[in-house]
Amino acid sequence: MTAATSPLFWRDPALAFIEARTIADGRKVSYSLHAHEHFSIGAITSGRSFYHYGADTFQIGAGTVVLMNPGDVHACNPIENQPWSYQMLYIDTPWLTELQHQLGFSADQGYRPFDTPHTQDAVLYRGLLELYQILVDGQAEHLHKQTALVSYFSDVQQRLNPSDTPLREVNFKLERAAEYIRAHCTEALRLEAICQAAELSPSYLIRAFKQYYGLTPHAFLLNQRIQFARAQLREGQPIADVALAAGFADQAHFQRTFKQHFAATPGQYREALKPSANNPHWPPATRPLNG
Repeated sequence: MTAATSPLFWRDPALAFIEARTIADGRKVSYSLHAHEHFSIGAITSGRSFYHYGADTFQIGAGTVVLMNPGDVHACNPIENQPWSYQMLYIDTPWLTELQHQLGFSADQGYRPFDTPHTQDAVLYRGLLELYQILVDGQAEHLHKQTALVSYFSDVQQRLNPSDTPLREVNFKLERAAEYIRAHCTEALRLEAICQAAELSPSYLIRAFKQYYGLTPHAFLLNQRIQFARAQLREGQPIADVALAAGFADQAHFQRTFKQHFAATPGQYREALKPSANNPHWPPATRPLNG
């Protein structure tokens, strides 16, 4: 990747519940369908792209705010080599859930999903760009960043109230299958073991799991391994060790899968999150990745 197409990452140990990234030229950045355990929100800052969300595909452009609930399958990819750029924030679900509860949107203290995958709300769009600049500003005080975060995500809740429509009917056997995969994601899993844990036949599990989660059991497993690896890389663990610990057969397979999910190599991701010489706690602002 060139400097223009390389992702920029930002993270601050004092605000460990949030991570940011930006892409200045997304023409060479493609994702496979994937999901996150955290809440994601982003702003398309120029151009247009495809936005795959569940079974739907949208064309979105500059001025659009995209939202992904935890666990929702999605991907954003270029349209016929058209230039586009974006900024994204990834918020740990417990932090956002607590804010929802404080604002009265989550009486049972459980996360309330948003019912819109994207919006053209100009206030939320401008607010997200302003919040991003505050977060990456190395001179901004910690309290300023905290205040801006709470203020912006309070606006998100107020302007995009969670849907009051009933949630999908819970399939407890499929939930057990997913939980088994999460608990054993770093192991060499066999379909028979998942079926036994869920008390389901292989044919039903394969068909129903994808319909319920938007991913096959294998794709779900790879997604969980990448989430595990991401946490290890954030702790500065060697890439080769992370690949083996996450359950990948070799480092090359890990590199390919990680890039499909994050549009960045494991080395780019880890290096961007290292403390700098000028600031032993964290880099004062985002910086390009060239590796």
